[in-house]
Amino acid sequence: MEHFASVLRPRGQRPGADLTLTSPGEAEKARRFHSGLPGYAPTPLVSLDGLAHSLGVSKIWIKDESKRFGLNAFKALGGSYAMARCLSEKLGKPLEEMSFEELCAPAARRALGDITFVTATDGNHGRGVAWAARLLGQKAVVYMPKGSAAERLENIRAQGAQAEITEYNYDDAVRLANRMAEEHGWILIQDTAWPGYEEIPAHIMQGYTTLAAETLQQLEEQGAERPTHLFLQAGVGSFAGAALGFFTSVWGEERPVTAIVEPDRADCLFRTAQADDGALHFVTGDMDSMMAGLCCGEPCTISWKIIDAYADAFLSCGDGYAARGMRLLARPEEGDPVVVSGESGAVTAGVLDALMRGDAPSEVRQALGLNESSRVLLVSTEGDTDQENYQRIINGED
Repeated sequence: MEHFASVLRPRGQRPGADLTLTSPGEAEKARRFHSGLPGYAPTPLVSLDGLAHSLGVSKIWIKDESKRFGLNAFKALGGSYAMARCLSEKLGKPLEEMSFEELCAPAARRALGDITFVTATDGNHGRGVAWAARLLGQKAVVYMPKGSAAERLENIRAQGAQAEITEYNYDDAVRLANRMAEEHGWILIQDTAWPGYEEIPAHIMQGYTTLAAETLQQLEEQGAERPTHLFLQAGVGSFAGAALGFFTSVWGEERPVTAIVEPDRADCLFRTAQADDGALHFVTGDMDSMMAGLCCGEPCTISWKIIDAYADAFLSCGDGYAARGMRLLARPEEGDPVVVSGESGAVTAGVLDALMRGDAPSEVRQALGLNESSRVLLVSTEGDTDQENYQRIINGED
């Protein structure tokens, strides 16, 4: 059986974290900004009733982020918001008092001068940063870890950014980007945090809450009962912390039972939870999972506080679970729509499927309380951002 390991926690036994960062009020600020961007529309919240019936649960929803801004992934939500916050601060005006048009206007450009944003990425975050920089009339430089897909590199360059695949793993590419920012006076837009670099990552997390706020509104519009379970994939954990923090702010003790899912070759949150010693635990060296968007070895400091306080399980799994999810969503049960979901987007669907069909440890399913009454929320964070690999996987060539 493909590798699968779990850290399970008693519900509500850990001290809570400050949720101000991901509050509904902060989410509303981010969503107001995003709604002014060209091409903004809430991404679909898809109901998979056939799959729910097949797996023996009450309901499955999946938020389809392949539809976000034409960029095939959710990441632009974070980078664009953080970049706009940076620019508005330089202009001496709160972002809430500025429109997108004002940020891009000739007067703002003259006041700001030429600004270069720099980041490290496996692909989706960098594409979002490059896209936002182009919209805002600024420059972007993007560094990618070794092994990055050529298609993802070209998608970044197509947005006008300077981009290259380096010889480093993800975390060392982040260090390179940080060093170049310091040397050249560029602004680092990184979706992870460390001591001394936390303000911009916090704004990126707030940008991600737009996704969660949309989901809440869509559930309410459908007249749906709240989800009982939430599966969130994680790299450094910024997205997972943002979503979990928002839903905990809204639902409190009635928040969904939440499982954090990572590739076994880059499971830094799993290892940190497993050690449970107050320290962050890193994964080093090559992280060669096909779940490229999740191949990050060092947890985000600010998101970890939320995840540590409110997550109920940490699941570390092999690539086979991602492949399983990709095929499951590409060839759905009768009556369900097709969801094009890439390696990092589909892993939670694959894990849920394995848990409910008995292909993953039954004690995990039992501990999470997954049963015929469960209403499960998933997020497909990316579409087919590596189309060659996507076709290979869904055609059963892995």
